[in-house]
Amino acid sequence: MTLHCGRFELSLERPLVMGVLNVTPDSFADGGRFFDAQSAIVQARRLFDEGADLVDVGGESTRPGAAPISEDEELQRVLPVLEALRDVPVSVDTRRPKVMQAALAAGASMINDIEALQAPGAMQAVAQSGCGLCLMHMQGDPRTMQQAPSYVDVVQEVGEFLAARVAACENAGIARGRIVADPGFGFGKTLEHNLALLKRLPELAHLGVPILAGWSRKSSLGRITGREVGERLAGSLSAALLALLGGARILRVHDVKETRDAVLMFEAWRQA
Repeated sequence: MTLHCGRFELSLERPLVMGVLNVTPDSFADGGRFFDAQSAIVQARRLFDEGADLVDVGGESTRPGAAPISEDEELQRVLPVLEALRDVPVSVDTRRPKVMQAALAAGASMINDIEALQAPGAMQAVAQSGCGLCLMHMQGDPRTMQQAPSYVDVVQEVGEFLAARVAACENAGIARGRIVADPGFGFGKTLEHNLALLKRLPELAHLGVPILAGWSRKSSLGRITGREVGERLAGSLSAALLALLGGARILRVHDVKETRDAVLMFEAWRQA
């Protein structure tokens, strides 16, 4: 019931809240708001004050249709932020081994990889660090993933992929207590795929690692509610609670304060 993240040990006795911090000009929900380092640092501190257990810093947008940026540009965006946040648990959302290594050297305690450490050298970049790892499922890549996602059984296929990536990590000497699995809501999946994963989330318990759910402000919520991205708080909280009922132990969200309250309510109900 503990997630090992470098020098931090995060208890999983209750669900954890991971705050989203995009140091980008083009992320779908907050692109540009925290693009300069000082604004990002202030926002990170605010997320921790609101109850985040860790903050996930991303220097490259991976929204549907996003184009990749260079390693150097990604590093220029995230490293100044990491240097100022060495005293708190920070995750870095990256798929590049060079960025992983530099981020860990700068104080990051977790790597959140949308490609589940499949890039050449990614596994070697993190194996000996002791950092936490989030392995995500994605069909395709951000530029094309939402054009025509297709599955025979999305839950089975996502589960098999994540099980294989967890096994690959263990074969590389990475302890299971460092690993989190993310089914990748919205990454190469239609609304129907996302709902199937949410409804059948308990079927991923066989992975034997904590499940992270990221529904916050996503387009599927807009499809269901008709709300624009800035008006999806109620939908985000509803999806978060459904994910908790399905066994998720980490919620990746933009609205930390409100989600923390929802988690507290969920825990009070669970323990009553």
